Amino acid sequence: MKDSVQRRENWEVKYNLDRVKQILEAKRATMAAHYEAAVAGMVAAEIKVRETLNSCGVNTILYVPYLNFGRQLYKLTTQRQIAGDSAAIEAQVLLEKWASRGLDPKVLATVRTQVFNVGEPPEK
Repeated sequence: MKDSVQRRENWEVKYNLDRVKQILEAKRATMAAHYEAAVAGMVAAEIKVRETLNSCGVNTILYVPYLNFGRQLYKLTTQRQIAGDSAAIEAQVLLEKWASRGLDPKVLATVRTQVFNVGEPPEK
């Protein structure tokens, strides 16, 4: 087992701030491009959710929880890349969660199908 002095020296080498800065500077452009692409997709989804909420006649004061539902569906379908029956089952769980918090299940189902193209879960 390494003694405490050697562990401390290894830690100093690993977390040398100059080294960390160099690594981050080298990756910054790529990281910024990935972030820009991710935000663009999320913003586009949020705009579609708002349009759907508007067409359903949802009061604007309730947009925040519906947008949170949309963000969770976006993460589910885009970032976690879940599709098919698995996505439908997970989306139904999210729908029930937000419906239990007082949101209209019909509006949630509309957002699920029209914005994220996720259908009803399969029958058991």
